[in-house]
Amino acid sequence: MLATNFRGPYRIRVSQKPDPVIGHPGDAIVRVIRACICGSDLHLYHGLVPDTRIGHTFGHEFVGIVEEVGSAVETLKPGDRVLVPFNIFCGSCFFCDRELYSNCHNVNPEATAVGGIYGYSHTTGGYDGGQAEFVRVPMADVGPYKVPDDIVDDDAVLLTDALPTGYQAAEMADIHEGDTVVVFGAGPVGIFAARSSWLFGAGRVIVVDHVDYRLDFVRRYAPAEIVNFREVGDVALHIKKMTDWLGADACIDAVGCEASGSLAQTLTGRWTMLQAGAATALFWAINSVRKAGNVSIVGVYGPTFNAVPIGNALNKGITMRMNQAAVKRHVPHLIEHIRQGHLNPKEIITHRVPLEEASDAYHIFSSKYDHCIKPVLIPPRAGSARALAGSVIH
Repeated sequence: MLATNFRGPYRIRVSQKPDPVIGHPGDAIVRVIRACICGSDLHLYHGLVPDTRIGHTFGHEFVGIVEEVGSAVETLKPGDRVLVPFNIFCGSCFFCDRELYSNCHNVNPEATAVGGIYGYSHTTGGYDGGQAEFVRVPMADVGPYKVPDDIVDDDAVLLTDALPTGYQAAEMADIHEGDTVVVFGAGPVGIFAARSSWLFGAGRVIVVDHVDYRLDFVRRYAPAEIVNFREVGDVALHIKKMTDWLGADACIDAVGCEASGSLAQTLTGRWTMLQAGAATALFWAINSVRKAGNVSIVGVYGPTFNAVPIGNALNKGITMRMNQAAVKRHVPHLIEHIRQGHLNPKEIITHRVPLEEASDAYHIFSSKYDHCIKPVLIPPRAGSARALAGSVIH
Protein backbone atom coordinates (compact mmCIF):
# COMPACT_ATOMS: atom_id res chain seq x y z
CA MET A 1 0.00 0.00 0.00
CA LEU A 2 0.96 3.66 -0.30
CA ALA A 3 1.61 5.46 2.98
CA THR A 4 3.40 8.51 4.32
CA ASN A 5 6.92 7.79 5.51
CA PHE A 6 8.68 10.15 7.92
CA ARG A 7 12.33 10.54 6.92
CA GLY A 8 13.32 13.29 9.35
CA PRO A 9 12.38 16.92 10.05
CA TYR A 10 10.75 18.58 7.03
CA ARG A 11 10.98 15.30 5.09
CA ILE A 12 7.77 13.39 4.39
CA ARG A 13 7.76 10.86 1.60
CA VAL A 14 5.03 8.60 0.23
CA SER A 15 6.23 5.05 -0.36
CA GLN A 16 5.08 1.46 -0.59
CA LYS A 17 4.68 -0.28 2.75
CA PRO A 18 3.30 -3.71 3.66
CA ASP A 19 -0.48 -3.82 4.03
CA PRO A 20 -1.54 -3.97 7.70
CA VAL A 21 -2.87 -7.29 8.96
CA ILE A 22 -5.10 -8.43 11.80
CA GLY A 23 -2.76 -8.87 14.75
CA HIS A 24 -5.33 -9.38 17.49
CA PRO A 25 -8.91 -10.72 17.46
CA GLY A 26 -10.15 -7.23 18.37
CA ASP A 27 -8.54 -5.52 15.36
CA ALA A 28 -10.13 -4.20 12.19
CA ILE A 29 -8.53 -3.18 8.89
CA VAL A 30 -9.94 0.06 7.47
CA ARG A 31 -9.52 1.27 3.88
CA VAL A 32 -8.95 5.01 4.18
CA ILE A 33 -11.08 7.36 2.07
CA ARG A 34 -10.12 10.64 3.77
CA ALA A 35 -7.13 11.59 5.97
CA CYS A 36 -6.38 15.10 7.21
CA ILE A 37 -3.07 16.76 7.91
CA CYS A 38 -3.39 18.28 11.39
CA GLY A 39 -1.52 21.18 12.92
CA SER A 40 -0.25 18.63 15.43
CA ASP A 41 1.29 16.68 12.54
CA LEU A 42 3.33 19.80 11.77
CA HIS A 43 4.93 19.56 15.22
CA LEU A 44 6.18 16.11 14.17
CA TYR A 45 7.14 17.35 10.72
CA HIS A 46 9.20 20.15 12.27
CA GLY A 47 11.02 17.76 14.60
CA LEU A 48 9.66 19.21 17.83
CA VAL A 49 8.10 16.09 19.42
CA PRO A 50 10.39 13.57 21.16
CA ASP A 51 10.71 10.00 19.85
CA THR A 52 9.25 10.60 16.41
CA ARG A 53 10.85 7.72 14.54
CA ILE A 54 12.09 7.41 10.99
CA GLY A 55 9.72 5.34 8.87
CA HIS A 56 6.59 6.13 10.86
CA THR A 57 3.27 6.69 9.08
CA PHE A 58 1.55 9.85 10.30
CA GLY A 59 -2.14 10.68 10.44
CA HIS A 60 -4.61 10.65 13.33
CA GLU A 61 -7.63 12.09 11.47
CA PHE A 62 -9.18 9.61 9.05
CA VAL A 63 -12.39 7.95 7.90
CA GLY A 64 -12.78 4.83 5.84
CA ILE A 65 -14.51 1.59 5.00
CA VAL A 66 -14.07 -1.53 7.12
CA GLU A 67 -12.34 -4.18 5.00
CA GLU A 68 -11.75 -6.95 7.54
CA VAL A 69 -12.45 -7.60 11.22
CA GLY A 70 -10.89 -9.89 13.82
CA SER A 71 -12.73 -12.86 15.20
CA ALA A 72 -13.70 -11.04 18.42
CA VAL A 73 -15.15 -7.90 16.78
CA GLU A 74 -18.93 -7.75 17.21
CA THR A 75 -19.99 -4.18 16.41
CA LEU A 76 -18.43 -3.76 12.94
CA LYS A 77 -18.57 -5.68 9.69
CA PRO A 78 -16.89 -5.28 6.29
CA GLY A 79 -18.46 -2.46 4.33
CA ASP A 80 -19.24 -0.24 7.32
CA ARG A 81 -18.21 3.41 6.89
CA VAL A 82 -16.50 4.58 10.06
CA LEU A 83 -14.85 7.63 11.50
CA VAL A 84 -11.95 6.71 13.76
CA PRO A 85 -11.26 8.99 16.74
CA PHE A 86 -7.62 9.90 17.09
CA ASN A 87 -7.68 8.40 20.60
CA ILE A 88 -6.95 4.69 20.91
CA PHE A 89 -8.70 3.41 24.02
CA CYS A 90 -9.79 0.18 25.68
CA GLY A 91 -13.24 1.28 26.84
CA SER A 92 -13.04 -0.39 30.24
CA CYS A 93 -10.25 1.09 32.38
CA PHE A 94 -10.63 3.64 35.22
CA PHE A 95 -10.39 6.55 32.76
CA CYS A 96 -12.51 5.10 29.95
CA ASP A 97 -15.27 4.41 32.49
CA ARG A 98 -15.32 8.19 33.05
CA GLU A 99 -15.28 8.92 29.29
CA LEU A 100 -11.72 10.24 29.54
CA TYR A 101 -10.77 8.30 26.44
CA SER A 102 -7.61 10.28 25.73
CA ASN A 103 -6.27 9.16 29.11
CA CYS A 104 -6.82 5.41 28.63
CA HIS A 105 -4.54 3.42 30.93
CA ASN A 106 -4.13 0.29 28.82
CA VAL A 107 -3.06 1.29 25.31
CA ASN A 108 0.26 3.14 25.64
CA PRO A 109 3.23 1.23 27.07
CA GLU A 110 5.55 4.12 26.23
CA ALA A 111 4.27 6.71 28.72
CA THR A 112 1.92 7.29 31.63
CA ALA A 113 1.05 10.87 30.71
CA VAL A 114 -1.11 10.17 27.65
CA GLY A 115 -3.07 7.36 26.05
CA GLY A 116 -2.58 6.01 22.54
CA ILE A 117 -2.80 8.14 19.39
CA TYR A 118 -2.67 7.03 15.77
CA GLY A 119 0.28 8.15 13.68
CA TYR A 120 2.01 10.23 16.31
CA SER A 121 5.25 10.13 18.27
CA HIS A 122 6.17 6.83 19.90
CA THR A 123 5.52 8.57 23.22
CA THR A 124 1.86 7.97 22.30
CA GLY A 125 2.27 4.27 21.63
CA GLY A 126 3.88 4.04 18.20
CA TYR A 127 0.71 3.17 16.27
CA ASP A 128 0.87 3.75 12.51
CA GLY A 129 -1.61 6.34 11.29
CA GLY A 130 -4.16 6.88 8.59
CA GLN A 131 -2.23 8.86 5.96
CA ALA A 132 -2.18 5.61 4.03
CA GLU A 133 -4.41 3.39 1.93
CA PHE A 134 -5.11 1.04 4.85
CA VAL A 135 -4.74 1.19 8.62
CA ARG A 136 -4.97 -1.32 11.45
CA VAL A 137 -7.52 -0.21 14.04
CA PRO A 138 -7.13 -1.91 17.44
CA MET A 139 -9.98 -2.11 19.99
CA ALA A 140 -12.31 -1.96 17.01
CA ASP A 141 -15.42 -2.61 19.09
CA VAL A 142 -14.97 0.56 21.14
CA GLY A 143 -13.09 3.13 19.03
CA PRO A 144 -14.63 3.53 15.55
CA TYR A 145 -18.00 5.22 15.13
CA LYS A 146 -20.32 4.22 12.29
CA VAL A 147 -21.00 7.27 10.15
CA PRO A 148 -24.73 7.96 9.61
CA ASP A 149 -25.83 8.02 5.97
CA ASP A 150 -26.68 11.72 6.10
CA ILE A 151 -23.17 12.76 7.23
CA VAL A 152 -20.79 13.28 4.31
CA ASP A 153 -17.18 12.12 4.38
CA ASP A 154 -15.74 15.65 4.54
CA ASP A 155 -17.74 16.39 7.70
CA ALA A 156 -17.01 12.96 9.18
CA VAL A 157 -13.23 13.27 8.89
CA LEU A 158 -13.29 16.52 10.87
CA LEU A 159 -15.17 14.73 13.64
CA THR A 160 -12.11 12.57 14.30
CA ASP A 161 -10.11 15.37 15.97
CA ALA A 162 -10.27 19.02 14.86
CA LEU A 163 -13.94 19.73 15.59
CA PRO A 164 -14.17 17.76 18.87
CA THR A 165 -10.92 19.33 20.06
CA GLY A 166 -12.18 22.86 19.35
CA TYR A 167 -15.52 22.02 20.93
CA GLN A 168 -13.89 20.57 24.05
CA ALA A 169 -11.69 23.66 24.27
CA ALA A 170 -14.84 25.75 24.59
CA GLU A 171 -16.38 23.26 27.00
CA MET A 172 -13.33 23.34 29.28
CA ALA A 173 -13.40 27.15 29.24
CA ASP A 174 -16.62 26.92 31.31
CA ILE A 175 -18.31 29.67 29.30
CA HIS A 176 -21.34 31.34 30.83
CA GLU A 177 -23.99 33.30 28.97
CA GLY A 178 -22.62 36.63 27.78
CA ASP A 179 -18.96 35.83 28.50
CA THR A 180 -16.10 37.30 26.50
CA VAL A 181 -13.90 34.52 25.10
CA VAL A 182 -10.47 35.03 23.55
CA VAL A 183 -9.09 32.25 21.33
CA PHE A 184 -5.37 32.29 20.61
CA GLY A 185 -4.76 30.72 17.21
CA ALA A 186 -6.78 30.80 13.98
CA GLY A 187 -5.87 27.35 12.73
CA PRO A 188 -8.58 24.70 12.34
CA VAL A 189 -8.87 23.97 16.07
CA GLY A 190 -8.95 27.65 16.97
CA ILE A 191 -11.59 28.26 14.29
CA PHE A 192 -13.76 25.48 15.72
CA ALA A 193 -13.14 26.67 19.29
CA ALA A 194 -14.34 30.15 18.33
CA ARG A 195 -17.42 28.80 16.56
CA SER A 196 -18.19 26.44 19.46
CA SER A 197 -17.90 29.23 22.02
CA TRP A 198 -21.17 30.67 20.68
CA LEU A 199 -22.87 27.31 21.28
CA PHE A 200 -21.91 27.56 24.97
CA GLY A 201 -23.41 31.05 25.29
CA ALA A 202 -20.53 33.44 24.66
CA GLY A 203 -21.54 37.06 24.17
CA ARG A 204 -18.31 38.05 22.47
CA VAL A 205 -15.57 36.02 20.75
CA ILE A 206 -12.15 37.41 19.86
CA VAL A 207 -9.48 35.49 17.91
CA VAL A 208 -5.78 36.38 18.01
CA ASP A 209 -3.36 35.34 15.25
CA HIS A 210 -0.93 36.99 12.84
CA VAL A 211 -1.76 35.40 9.47
CA ASP A 212 -4.16 37.69 7.64
CA TYR A 213 -5.95 35.07 5.51
CA ARG A 214 -6.62 32.91 8.58
CA LEU A 215 -7.96 35.90 10.49
CA ASP A 216 -10.20 36.80 7.54
CA PHE A 217 -11.50 33.23 7.45
CA VAL A 218 -12.30 33.02 11.16
CA ARG A 219 -13.99 36.44 11.07
CA ARG A 220 -16.41 35.06 8.47
CA TYR A 221 -16.76 31.48 9.72
CA ALA A 222 -16.86 31.83 13.50
CA PRO A 223 -17.85 34.76 13.27
CA ALA A 224 -15.49 36.59 15.58
CA GLU A 225 -13.64 39.81 16.20
CA ILE A 226 -9.99 39.52 15.21
CA VAL A 227 -6.68 40.81 16.52
CA ASN A 228 -3.42 40.63 14.56
CA PHE A 229 -0.81 40.45 17.30
CA ARG A 230 1.84 41.90 14.98
CA GLU A 231 -0.11 45.16 15.01
CA VAL A 232 -0.87 45.71 18.70
CA GLY A 233 2.36 45.46 20.70
CA ASP A 234 1.49 44.04 24.13
CA VAL A 235 -1.25 41.48 23.47
CA ALA A 236 -2.44 41.13 27.06
CA LEU A 237 -2.65 44.90 27.43
CA HIS A 238 -4.62 45.13 24.19
CA ILE A 239 -7.11 42.49 25.36
CA LYS A 240 -7.58 44.37 28.63
CA LYS A 241 -8.28 47.57 26.71
CA MET A 242 -10.92 45.67 24.71
CA THR A 243 -12.58 44.37 27.89
CA ASP A 244 -12.92 47.48 30.08
CA TRP A 245 -9.61 46.62 31.76
CA LEU A 246 -11.00 43.49 33.40
CA GLY A 247 -9.61 40.93 30.97
CA ALA A 248 -11.49 38.18 29.16
CA ASP A 249 -13.77 35.81 31.06
CA ALA A 250 -12.12 32.86 29.33
CA CYS A 251 -9.05 32.35 27.18
CA ILE A 252 -8.30 29.35 24.97
CA ASP A 253 -4.79 28.34 23.88
CA ALA A 254 -5.34 26.61 20.53
CA VAL A 255 -1.75 27.12 19.36
CA GLY A 256 0.65 25.09 21.48
CA CYS A 257 4.37 24.63 21.09
CA GLU A 258 4.98 26.52 17.83
CA ALA A 259 3.48 29.87 18.78
CA SER A 260 5.00 32.99 17.27
CA GLY A 261 5.10 36.40 18.92
CA SER A 262 7.93 36.22 21.45
CA LEU A 263 11.62 36.11 20.51
CA ALA A 264 12.61 34.65 23.89
CA GLN A 265 10.02 31.87 23.69
CA THR A 266 10.91 31.11 20.06
CA LEU A 267 14.62 30.98 20.89
CA THR A 268 14.26 28.69 23.90
CA GLY A 269 11.28 26.64 22.78
CA ARG A 270 11.75 26.16 19.03
CA TRP A 271 15.31 26.93 18.01
CA THR A 272 17.36 25.58 20.94
CA MET A 273 14.63 23.35 22.44
CA LEU A 274 15.57 24.28 26.01
CA GLN A 275 11.86 23.99 26.83
CA ALA A 276 9.09 21.89 25.32
CA GLY A 277 7.92 24.46 22.81
CA ALA A 278 7.28 28.19 22.67
CA ALA A 279 4.57 28.86 25.26
CA THR A 280 3.78 32.36 23.96
CA ALA A 281 0.04 31.77 23.56
CA LEU A 282 -0.19 30.29 27.04
CA PHE A 283 1.59 33.34 28.46
CA TRP A 284 -0.90 35.59 26.71
CA ALA A 285 -3.86 33.50 27.86
CA ILE A 286 -2.83 33.64 31.52
CA ASN A 287 -2.10 37.35 31.36
CA SER A 288 -5.18 38.27 29.31
CA VAL A 289 -7.84 36.46 31.35
CA ARG A 290 -9.57 38.31 34.16
CA LYS A 291 -9.05 37.44 37.80
CA ALA A 292 -10.95 34.25 38.67
CA GLY A 293 -11.37 33.55 34.94
CA ASN A 294 -10.76 30.35 33.01
CA VAL A 295 -7.94 29.22 30.76
CA SER A 296 -8.47 26.22 28.48
CA ILE A 297 -5.47 24.56 26.80
CA VAL A 298 -5.70 22.27 23.79
CA GLY A 299 -2.55 23.38 21.97
CA VAL A 300 0.07 20.61 22.01
CA TYR A 301 3.19 20.90 24.15
CA GLY A 302 5.93 18.38 24.79
CA PRO A 303 5.87 16.36 28.01
CA THR A 304 8.84 18.17 29.55
CA PHE A 305 9.60 21.59 31.04
CA ASN A 306 7.90 24.80 29.90
CA ALA A 307 8.46 28.28 31.34
CA VAL A 308 5.02 29.70 32.09
CA PRO A 309 3.90 32.48 34.48
CA ILE A 310 2.36 30.19 37.07
CA GLY A 311 2.72 32.89 39.72
CA ASN A 312 0.38 35.15 37.75
CA ALA A 313 -2.09 32.29 37.45
CA LEU A 314 -1.99 31.74 41.21
CA ASN A 315 -2.30 35.39 42.15
CA LYS A 316 -5.20 35.91 39.74
CA GLY A 317 -7.02 32.84 41.03
CA ILE A 318 -7.67 31.49 37.56
CA THR A 319 -8.89 28.00 36.73
CA MET A 320 -6.88 26.09 34.13
CA ARG A 321 -8.22 23.01 32.34
CA MET A 322 -6.50 21.04 29.63
CA ASN A 323 -6.53 17.65 27.93
CA GLN A 324 -6.48 15.84 24.65
CA ALA A 325 -10.07 15.68 23.41
CA ALA A 326 -12.20 12.66 24.33
CA VAL A 327 -13.50 12.46 20.77
CA LYS A 328 -16.11 9.72 21.01
CA ARG A 329 -17.87 11.47 23.91
CA HIS A 330 -18.56 14.47 21.68
CA VAL A 331 -19.40 12.84 18.34
CA PRO A 332 -23.15 12.20 18.89
CA HIS A 333 -24.05 15.78 19.83
CA LEU A 334 -21.69 17.25 17.23
CA ILE A 335 -23.52 15.23 14.57
CA GLU A 336 -26.76 16.80 15.80
CA HIS A 337 -25.20 20.27 15.55
CA ILE A 338 -24.24 19.47 11.94
CA ARG A 339 -27.74 18.22 11.13
CA GLN A 340 -29.31 21.35 12.60
CA GLY A 341 -26.95 23.64 10.67
CA HIS A 342 -25.17 25.03 13.73
CA LEU A 343 -21.84 23.67 12.48
CA ASN A 344 -20.56 23.06 8.96
CA PRO A 345 -17.11 21.51 9.46
CA LYS A 346 -16.30 20.80 5.81
CA GLU A 347 -16.25 24.52 5.02
CA ILE A 348 -12.76 24.80 6.52
CA ILE A 349 -11.30 22.31 4.02
CA THR A 350 -9.32 24.29 1.45
CA HIS A 351 -7.19 21.59 -0.20
CA ARG A 352 -8.10 18.05 -1.29
CA VAL A 353 -4.89 16.39 -2.37
CA PRO A 354 -3.96 12.92 -3.70
CA LEU A 355 -2.07 10.93 -1.07
CA GLU A 356 0.83 10.65 -3.51
CA GLU A 357 1.41 14.41 -3.13
CA ALA A 358 1.43 14.43 0.67
CA SER A 359 4.96 15.87 0.77
CA ASP A 360 3.82 18.95 -1.17
CA ALA A 361 0.69 19.22 0.97
CA TYR A 362 2.79 19.25 4.17
CA HIS A 363 5.02 21.96 2.70
CA ILE A 364 2.07 24.13 1.70
CA PHE A 365 0.32 23.71 5.05
CA SER A 366 3.49 24.30 7.06
CA SER A 367 4.48 27.38 5.08
CA LYS A 368 0.91 28.77 5.00
CA TYR A 369 0.94 29.01 1.23
CA ASP A 370 -2.07 29.22 -1.05
CA HIS A 371 -4.40 30.35 1.79
CA CYS A 372 -4.30 26.82 3.19
CA ILE A 373 -6.57 26.28 6.21
CA LYS A 374 -7.09 22.50 6.22
CA PRO A 375 -5.67 19.93 3.77
CA VAL A 376 -7.24 16.51 3.23
CA LEU A 377 -5.39 13.60 1.63
CA ILE A 378 -7.32 11.18 -0.60
CA PRO A 379 -5.72 7.77 -1.25
CA PRO A 380 -5.78 5.99 -4.63
CA ARG A 381 -8.25 3.37 -3.38
CA ALA A 382 -10.74 5.90 -2.02
CA GLY A 383 -13.24 5.12 -4.77
CA SER A 384 -15.47 7.96 -5.98
CA ALA A 385 -13.90 10.32 -3.44
CA ARG A 386 -10.74 10.27 -5.54
CA ALA A 387 -12.30 12.52 -8.15
CA LEU A 388 -12.29 15.38 -5.64
CA ALA A 389 -8.52 15.36 -5.19
CA GLY A 390 -6.59 17.95 -7.15
CA SER A 391 -2.86 18.23 -7.59
CA VAL A 392 -1.13 20.81 -5.41
CA ILE A 393 1.75 21.06 -7.85
CA HIS A 394 1.39 24.19 -9.96
